Amino acid sequence: MGESQSRYSIVERLTTRKLEIMNGKSKLKQDVKEKEQNIARLKKDLENWKKDVEEDNKREERRQELMIKRAEQEYKNSQDQLTDKESVYDNQISAIDEALNSIEEISKTSPTTQ
Repeated sequence: MGESQSRYSIVERLTTRKLEIMNGKSKLKQDVKEKEQNIARLKKDLENWKKDVEEDNKREERRQELMIKRAEQEYKNSQDQLTDKESVYDNQISAIDEALNSIEEISKTSPTTQ
């Protein structure tokens, strides 16, 4: 009976060891599968990041273009105001010149009192 228990013990240990090896093999396959899934996830993350960056760039480009349009409109408005203001100043200068000329004519024709 001792010999059969010894064989039984050997078979039990070998079976246990076989199960451990099979479990290890299964874990290896699982690790490889997880790494493959990780690569796929990382690739997807990269694609999403690229799309986000592209959208951010488009948004920034639109913002910059809007700033340019606003600056151009402000420039045009300033140009229009410049012309109007120059005209007003020119009219004021003409009025002052006329007043000075009138004073000069009056001074020529009227006697000066001291």
